[in-house]
Amino acid sequence: MSPAVPQSASASADDPKPQPPVQPDLDDCCHNGCSPCVFDVYDAALERYEIALAEWQKRREKRQVTSQEASREAPQVRHPRPAVQAPRARAAKETLAPHKSRAAKPR
Repeated sequence: MSPAVPQSASASADDPKPQPPVQPDLDDCCHNGCSPCVFDVYDAALERYEIALAEWQKRREKRQVTSQEASREAPQVRHPRPAVQAPRARAAKETLAPHKSRAAKPR
């Protein structure tokens, strides 16, 4: 059983939510009065988890508030539409000119 370890105070996306410790089954205890008992170990891990979860929630709320403030302050960038280029004059003349093979040949 691995104890919950508090995550770093990183504001990056790699700050996963802490996972709760696995609760031992009643059969995991030998009932011989061990110190520490598996339930004592679990209780300590549960306390660390609750602290880590509260810290994670605070970091998450802080990131959300920060990102909301940043989105309000960020200027709205509007990209201009690309200019439509007129067809080249030469190409236009070629399409309008009669085809040379159809033109009347002088005799």
